[in-house]
Amino acid sequence: MAAPTMNNAPGATAQPPRTTTLGKALNMGLRAAMERDPKVIVMGEDVGKLGGVFRITDGLQKDFGEQRVLDTPLAESGIIGAAIGLAIRGFRPVAEIQFDGFIFPGFDQIVSQLAKLHYRTQGRVKVPIVVRVPFGGGIGAVEHHSESPESYFAHTAGLRVVSCSNAVDAYWMIQQAIDCDDPVLFFEPKARYYEKAELDTSLTPEPLFTSRVLRKGSSATIATYGPSVKVCMAAATAAAEDGVDLEVIDLRTLSPLHLGPVFESVRRTGRLVMVTEAPSESSISSEVIAQVQKECFYSLEAPVLRVTGFDTPYPPSKLEEEFLPDLDRVLHAVDQALTY
Repeated sequence: MAAPTMNNAPGATAQPPRTTTLGKALNMGLRAAMERDPKVIVMGEDVGKLGGVFRITDGLQKDFGEQRVLDTPLAESGIIGAAIGLAIRGFRPVAEIQFDGFIFPGFDQIVSQLAKLHYRTQGRVKVPIVVRVPFGGGIGAVEHHSESPESYFAHTAGLRVVSCSNAVDAYWMIQQAIDCDDPVLFFEPKARYYEKAELDTSLTPEPLFTSRVLRKGSSATIATYGPSVKVCMAAATAAAEDGVDLEVIDLRTLSPLHLGPVFESVRRTGRLVMVTEAPSESSISSEVIAQVQKECFYSLEAPVLRVTGFDTPYPPSKLEEEFLPDLDRVLHAVDQALTY
């Protein structure tokens, strides 16, 4: 995937671009934030000596010490609760949830406490916490390791929810999330941790809570985020061989949704296909479709279609290829939209 276009950072020291993985870019972003601000603390299960199960925090405890990179008990409610207490005391905790399905023991702390404290105290208490969540399928894992729970949190007032899809965004977005004074749920597509992109750290990133057009097109629009971006870009490349020009938009921010580029695109193309790994009912895709139907009704040449995971529990690993959106399902939806 091509790196997003950015501007040179004012006063930044020029560094040669480097090719790195999404996972390594997250590590670099965490390191940069910790070097800038001694109040940034990383905490979670096995994040210290082990460096996390995906090695995203590798080397941080060695370089910053056990006071700033904390190995916690296997208790997600305790991790989030402790992070809230630290934030109230002036720290900026980054709490890792080891796998997406493990977040639910900490759900009450997130939606009942973390999301509410700023409002409850009329702005007097800020909780600048980032909750990192590896999410999505495609890694052949067992139950509770391949889920897409982002809609639960995007639905909750008081939380911001974002998802990176490439190494460039991973490096910048994790730092921007840490700098944000609001609590941020940071969803990382674990199946993309080892995919590479060219990263130039001397550039100025785009604002955190914005979507981005990754590929311009005129035939139809595809909106997506996180782990599904790769398959949508592949679909656009395949469709181009048949003369179909697809525009691909990475939402990046799920709460607040930034749909201006989607509206602009749909008004030109007249067609939208929404692609996510999450089940379709009562989801991010539902909200995107509702907003597009409202804002672009007279521009639509076909119903908005979606390609998603199915409305079932995530299946055993032998069946996950049938569950996840793939090239054929995306292209079939595009064909349906074009021939409606």
